[in-house]
Amino acid sequence: MTEQFSGSAQPSLGVEWEVAFVDRRTRDTAPAAAEVLDIIDAEHPGHGLQREFLANTVELVTGVHMNVPDAVAELQSQLDMVLDAADRVGVDVWSSGSHPFARGTAQQVSAKGHYSEIINRTQWWGNQMIIWGVHVHVGIKDSERVWPIIQALATKLPHMLALSASSPAWNGEDMGYASNRSLLYQQLPTAGQPPAIYTWPEWESYMHDQSRSGVINHTGSMHLDIRPASKYGTIEIRVADATSNLQELAAIVALTHCLTVYYDRMWEAGEELPSLQSWHIAENKWRAARYGMDALVIVNRDTDERWVRDELRELVVQLAPLADELGCRAELEFVNNIVEMGAAYERQRTVADAAGALPSMATEDDVRANEERIGHTPWRAAVDLAVQELRAGHPIAPADFHEQVSD
Repeated sequence: MTEQFSGSAQPSLGVEWEVAFVDRRTRDTAPAAAEVLDIIDAEHPGHGLQREFLANTVELVTGVHMNVPDAVAELQSQLDMVLDAADRVGVDVWSSGSHPFARGTAQQVSAKGHYSEIINRTQWWGNQMIIWGVHVHVGIKDSERVWPIIQALATKLPHMLALSASSPAWNGEDMGYASNRSLLYQQLPTAGQPPAIYTWPEWESYMHDQSRSGVINHTGSMHLDIRPASKYGTIEIRVADATSNLQELAAIVALTHCLTVYYDRMWEAGEELPSLQSWHIAENKWRAARYGMDALVIVNRDTDERWVRDELRELVVQLAPLADELGCRAELEFVNNIVEMGAAYERQRTVADAAGALPSMATEDDVRANEERIGHTPWRAAVDLAVQELRAGHPIAPADFHEQVSD
């Protein structure tokens, strides 16, 4: 199988952000995407929004940009359309890596494309995919450099995942993880870490096998954490949980853009790009999903380890000159704000705990008894927080959130 990589002359940028609709009273998911999109279709033709796997979800998709501020400005414009239409429908807009208490088997699937086939093939696990993410495309000149850059980016998967982690709960229970989405998604056979491939012919052989075995016919594509997007001439980085606000999204996009361009220039200069053993990449992803910003990650092939918070702070310094050139210095520096303030999973857990959530590893009977005692799931507070952050456009400190809801 020959897969033609179209190539991009410049390190262009495109972003996809999945957002969902929730009921204003119960805070459960609401299958309002079709109704919202009908309004937007009528009033804003060519809007760029797309239907997604779940009937409660729309995807904001930018065009091709050369810098983070322009891409974020387009996302803001699309989000404004969604917020306006959602208000008229009577639902709220929300985004995080996974919903903390919605039930997978209760979700309606969109009529789009091959989604019913995915459910038929994957059964129970497919029904659990009530998860949302951010995908970042960065333009790459030619296919020869694609896989060396992907393997270099794989060494920073835990950094991007920890920074974006926003899915600490599932079915009303604290899972003890920062990104439960990551663990759920990799149950699908086409999802997860990129294979140990370093050349374009190896990728073509891999895709030939996936096509001949019928995998791609069933799923549409390989849903890897990082993959080539040959049609667009980009590398697509897909590891991040969906963010609850544009400011954090901009920081993650800036870090991703800078890292990709940094490694592309290393390749151009003939320098050896970093790489890790596949088992270290897998372990790092698990550590970031489990511990988030408190993860101790493996940083080289000698198995040396460092705290991901320290790594993130140093990356901001290291990439600052490139960020100046790419026009995203302010967005990159907001990485430090997330490190200091806490990532989304930390804020969600704090407000849920304050609302009466039980700690991780509580028994299911205790969780249900607690919900009956207070009359609702305490994780509704985490949904409230994310709804407020999405409208505000920035993270909200848990203390400020409590002040808002007490007014």
